[in-house]
Amino acid sequence: MTGAREHIHSFPCFGGECTVIVADAEHDAQAATAALEARAALLTWHRRFSRFRADSEISFLNRAPYRVVRVSPLMARIVRAGLDAARETGGLVDVTLAAEVVRAGYSDHLEPGCRQTTGEALDGAPARRPAAPRSRSCLDQVTVDVDAATITRPPGLAIDVGGIAKGVFADELARMLDGFDAYAVDCAGDLRVGGRARLPRVVQVAAPDGGVPLHAFTLRAGAAATSGILRRAWRLPDGRPAHHLLDPGSGLPAFTGLIQATALAPTAARAEAIAKAALLSGPKRAASWLAHGGVLVREDGRSVLVREDGRSEPVCRDGRSEPVCQDGLYASARAGIRAEIQPSRSSSTSSRSGSFRISWNSPS
Repeated sequence: MTGAREHIHSFPCFGGECTVIVADAEHDAQAATAALEARAALLTWHRRFSRFRADSEISFLNRAPYRVVRVSPLMARIVRAGLDAARETGGLVDVTLAAEVVRAGYSDHLEPGCRQTTGEALDGAPARRPAAPRSRSCLDQVTVDVDAATITRPPGLAIDVGGIAKGVFADELARMLDGFDAYAVDCAGDLRVGGRARLPRVVQVAAPDGGVPLHAFTLRAGAAATSGILRRAWRLPDGRPAHHLLDPGSGLPAFTGLIQATALAPTAARAEAIAKAALLSGPKRAASWLAHGGVLVREDGRSVLVREDGRSEPVCRDGRSEPVCQDGLYASARAGIRAEIQPSRSSSTSSRSGSFRISWNSPS
C-alpha cells in the first residue's frame, strides 16, 4: 500500500467524536468517495436513532401504541444486536432500561465536556457491588423479525439501544469498506478496523482522566470498545452521583469498583456488549468477559491488562506491556507501542474519540 493516500474525516457525532479513515493504493478516488459516504451515514444515523430527538426512529418506536411495529431493516438489526447482547451477558446488557435511564437523570444530550474526575464521580456513591440482571426481566417481551423488519413489544415498554447502536454502525460500515486496502471507523469509542492489506494499526486505550494512554494494542482486523462512568456523569438534585451505566437489578447507576473497561472482539457490537458486562461485573469477575483481551481500570487508578489466554497483569503507563494474542486476529508490535512519543514510527493519521487514539504504521 506504499503511497496510498489516507482519506480522513473527524467530526462531532453521538455525543463525542467520530473518525473515518479509508485508503486504497489502486482505487484512490473510490476510497475518497467511500470515506465521505461513511461520514454522511454516521451523521444520518445519529439523527435517525437518537432517543433525544422526537422525530427519530427510536422515539417513534417507543411512542407506537401497538404491539407490532414496522421499522427500518437497520433498526431491526440494532435491536436484534441488543437482544443478542442481553442473552450473551445474562441480562447485564439490557435494552429495556430506557425509562430507568431517564429517571436516573439522563434525559437529554450531554456534551463531551461533562466528563468528571474519578473523585467527583464517586463522591457520595453507595457501597460497591456487582450489577445483576433484573429479577423480572422485560427482555423476553421483545422480539425482532429481521426479515420482516418488525419489532414486537408491549406498548409503553421503551427501548434504549445506546452503545449497541454505535457498535452496529461501525460493523455496518466495516462491511461497506472491507474491499479497500485499509479502513478504520471510530464511532465515538466503538472502533472497527480492517481492510485487504491487513496493515497493523496501533490502538491506544485512553485513560479515564485523559492523561497518558493506558496501553496500546496493534490490530490488523477486529474491533474494540470502551465503557466507562466518567464521560457521562452528573449529580442528582439531592446531590447523589449518577451516570448512564445502570445496574439492571436496581435500575440505578452501577458502582462496582471499576470505572472503565475496554474489550477487544471480532465485531464492534460484541466488543461494546462485553466491555459493558465487564464493567458491571466488578473487579472480581470482569476479566472473565474479556476472551479476546482488554484493559480494566479500578477506582483507585490501578489498571489491569487482560490477555487472550486469560492471564492478567498490571498495566505500565509507559507502554511496556504488550498483548500476546493466539488466534492471529490481533497482532502485537513493539515498534508501534510508542507511536505517540515517536511519531516517526507511524503516519499522522489519528482519531481521538476520548476512548482511543488510532494510527497505522507507515509501510516500508
